[in-house]
Amino acid sequence: MPLNNVSGSAKAGNTYDAIVVGSGISGGWAAKELTGRGLKTIMLERGRNFEHIKDYKTAAKDPWDFEHRGSVTQEQRKARPVISRNWGAQEPIMDYWVNEQEAPYHEVKPFNWWRSYQLGGRSILWGRQSYRWSDFDFEANAKDGWAIDWPIRYKDLAPWYDHVEKFAGISGSLEGLPHLPDGHFLPPMDMNWVEKDVAARIKKNYNNTRHMIIGRVANLTAAIPGRTQCQFRNRCWEGCPFGGYFSTQSSTLPAALATGNLTVRPYSIVTRILYDKDTQKAKGVEVLDAETNKTYEYYAKVVFVNASALNSAWVLMNSATDIWPGGLGSSSGELGHNIMDHHYNLGASGTVEGFEDKYYYGRRANGIYVVRFANLFGDKRDYLRGFGYQGAASRTGWSREIAEMNIGAQYKDAITEPGDWQIGINGFGELLPYHDNKITLDKTRKDKWGLPILSMDAVIRENEMKMRVDIVKEAKAMLESAGVKNVQTHDRGHNIGDGIHEMGTARMGRDPKTSVLNEHNQVWDAKNVFVTDGAAMTSSACQNPSLTYMALTARAANFAADELKKGNI
Repeated sequence: MPLNNVSGSAKAGNTYDAIVVGSGISGGWAAKELTGRGLKTIMLERGRNFEHIKDYKTAAKDPWDFEHRGSVTQEQRKARPVISRNWGAQEPIMDYWVNEQEAPYHEVKPFNWWRSYQLGGRSILWGRQSYRWSDFDFEANAKDGWAIDWPIRYKDLAPWYDHVEKFAGISGSLEGLPHLPDGHFLPPMDMNWVEKDVAARIKKNYNNTRHMIIGRVANLTAAIPGRTQCQFRNRCWEGCPFGGYFSTQSSTLPAALATGNLTVRPYSIVTRILYDKDTQKAKGVEVLDAETNKTYEYYAKVVFVNASALNSAWVLMNSATDIWPGGLGSSSGELGHNIMDHHYNLGASGTVEGFEDKYYYGRRANGIYVVRFANLFGDKRDYLRGFGYQGAASRTGWSREIAEMNIGAQYKDAITEPGDWQIGINGFGELLPYHDNKITLDKTRKDKWGLPILSMDAVIRENEMKMRVDIVKEAKAMLESAGVKNVQTHDRGHNIGDGIHEMGTARMGRDPKTSVLNEHNQVWDAKNVFVTDGAAMTSSACQNPSLTYMALTARAANFAADELKKGNI
């Protein structure tokens, strides 16, 4: 797709109605909504340009076409040591991750930060699980007396969930559960034979208080304008040439460009927000060109900060003035604090008998979801909040080990038949917003461009440790109750960041003394600056958060357009 790549320093040529910092899930939505309301908008992406279809260089390759057959080189591991700790270190996508030698960070405590600095950000790589929050989530802090209350409730966000679901294309089943609201769904993907059987047994054995459903996922099960339905290739993170799943490139960016109101500038590191003391508003941003190291300024009536939770906080903290030495939005003392994630890396799995004559077709880009049940509807635990599970059932393939038949005709015959059915579920637990879980600017350490880096100081605590014991215990009990054999559990521990759901650092609230943002995602200290990515979250729930980022962004962008029209910002 053609992009308007701009440069220069003259103020007249660098003035827009709106600036969007970042091009990931929330940045793409900000650009779509703002341009759709007629605002001339520039989207600033710190990484490379990355074009739909053209730059999905491995998406059409067969496994044997990869130079290293999927393995990662030592050079790649050296450039990306954090990613190399995890399952994300795979040949097809290794170059999608940031070069950590160029953009390091400091770990006071172990912290796994997954970053993708390219147009579209992690919208190319995300897991696409898309769940609404309910008032059980928005009211949790207030009811528990923990941290601060959300300034919004489900009714405030419900129409915007509708709005983004219809455009993004979310497939899922209608379940009628108050704690996991239904949405505007495309037809659900199918659960396979074993998943359906296990789900039915769990539902019966727990008296309809536990629900295993097909995941709600941003993969199309029917074509929508401009995009083809999912082809069940399950290679989403390489980029989908069919536009079968929601990403900036497949969805929001084409819509924004079609308005004629969008300019996109890659290789643009926003170093600070320019604050005008006289108007008490931002007048624009300062940009460091990542290729030339030249500095430019861009001016606008409104600024949306969507650089991802931790980088958005970095931009605000690096925008220090003599009024707020801690950065723009730091007057409450909460900027950079209250980091959250979803803790996982634990669960259970086992084998299922009696379905040897059953199989499935295709590589479904989705799995099953077990809806939260802990600390709801009279259930009481020795910890706060709850958890869900994600997983799948499948049959082992030809690569399984058969020790007794490792040679000859019998071996060849055996590996033409699928192996045992297996099912596994992995927990995703809510992490409370602890003030002491924080990031700070480390001005003694610099990145490739001479900019201060982030220092990470965050861990899971007693509440999460108690929950983890319960997640494993309940996973094992549910599977065994459904007749699953040889159930094994695992808990590999959790570093903050493992869940790739960073939240907090610039939370929403009702009081400028205890929060960074108000109910419309405006920075209390500068009402024309909006933050609508994970930084804005006041609590974390246990559902995947990206759909909520989309809804918050669409809501805030339309509010900003209305306020500009009224002359209020």
